[in-house]
Amino acid sequence: SGILKPIDESSVKKMILTFEKRSYKNQELRIKFPDNPEKFMESELDLNDIIQEMHVIATMPDLYHLLVELNAVHSLLGLLAVVDLLQELTDIDTLHESEEGAEVLIDALLEGQVVALLVQNMERLNEQVKEEADGIFNTLAIIENMAEFRPGLCTEAAQQGLMQWLLKRIKAKMPFDANKLYCSEILAILLQNNDSTRELLGEMDGIDVLLQQLSVFKRHNPNTAEEQEMMENLFDALCSCLMLPSNRDRFLKGEGLQLMNLMLREKKMSRTSALKVLDHAMIGPEGADNCHKFVDILGLRTIFPLFMKTPKKMKKTGTSEKEHEEHVCSVIASMLRNLKSQQRTRLHNKFTENDCEKVDRLMELYFKYLEAVQQADKRIEGEKHEMVRRGEILDDSMEDEFYLRRLDAGLFVLQLLCYIMVEISNSGISQLHQRVHQILNVRGGSIKIVRHILREYVESIGDGKSDEFKEAERKRIMELVDNF
Repeated sequence: SGILKPIDESSVKKMILTFEKRSYKNQELRIKFPDNPEKFMESELDLNDIIQEMHVIATMPDLYHLLVELNAVHSLLGLLAVVDLLQELTDIDTLHESEEGAEVLIDALLEGQVVALLVQNMERLNEQVKEEADGIFNTLAIIENMAEFRPGLCTEAAQQGLMQWLLKRIKAKMPFDANKLYCSEILAILLQNNDSTRELLGEMDGIDVLLQQLSVFKRHNPNTAEEQEMMENLFDALCSCLMLPSNRDRFLKGEGLQLMNLMLREKKMSRTSALKVLDHAMIGPEGADNCHKFVDILGLRTIFPLFMKTPKKMKKTGTSEKEHEEHVCSVIASMLRNLKSQQRTRLHNKFTENDCEKVDRLMELYFKYLEAVQQADKRIEGEKHEMVRRGEILDDSMEDEFYLRRLDAGLFVLQLLCYIMVEISNSGISQLHQRVHQILNVRGGSIKIVRHILREYVESIGDGKSDEFKEAERKRIMELVDNF
């Protein structure tokens, strides 16, 4: 037939019906002669031919509805050979070409429990065989494409066996490869802004799996850029899980703090991310147990050197100085918020060591960030002035953008530094109170500014928390501010 016929609705219909017929025939022969492959070999080849032809449909998403109307999706899902085809059909660029076509196809796939079937297929594959390893890679691509097109399906997908399979594959004793990297990526995608997948991972002992996989990197750097990417995906997954309070406890029991503490001391690539994990584990009232445990395992000896001196090696892992200082200050602020009794005393005493050198560093950082934020504020004021002069409207989205720019300049770090200042000034240790105020006076700083910064901070507190919590927290901080 050497000549290519133009593809239209009727030729696609014909193609699908041929596929249906051949698929049915192949199935029939396989059931009839299960131990006699040559009896169904010819029908298998015919079926593969038509599946190859069907790849052309992937170039025409507006005809996807035919696949659904003629029930082909159901037959496709029953066949492993179609993983490549499904990958092309769900290619993310194609999906965005015809939104309706894509919606129809994805609905039908989900109705056919596509993820459960794909996971069952993957369980049957042997990755020692190259084609089958590729099959797994392509299957993960289908799942990624669908999740990107419709983020809402992550919850369902995780419950249809995907979460369990990913955790099993990530901890499998196999050399690092592209499939393991891809698994770490899909895992991180599933957990983004999704409390139900975070809970599911926690219930499946996934926190332990993540900690075990990451522990390799406490003394060794990743061997390749790909392995580094996997390490970062696993750290992201862990941070994401820690947003859920029930996982904080699993992290504590799994000795997550001890591992992060070691990573911070070892000065390897994992150090940057370990600091971020600590911040996530200790923040907010749900972080109280982790804060106490961190002091018990001598974490103060690890965190304060990082506060005193921002490591030079940051560039390698692409972390900014600001990001480092933000996480360190956040960890210290969380401890000041959460610690009670002797652990609290130990933290306060840290600030008095070596003639209050930690207070001196705190104030040095305060003036550094104050200047950066004041510069940004000046620029923003200038722009607002210009906009008003031109008769433009300052709407909410503009205000939000300005606020994000102030955060970028370091407003959040500045707020944390001010919080630490008022906390230690209220510690009952007169030496700390005196040193903070003495440095403010010498450098012409004003108490008013500190109070103003914290009032603004208090307004933004407690996103997603209950009103009682917000109220109590505001009151607590304003009391500290009034006594400053």
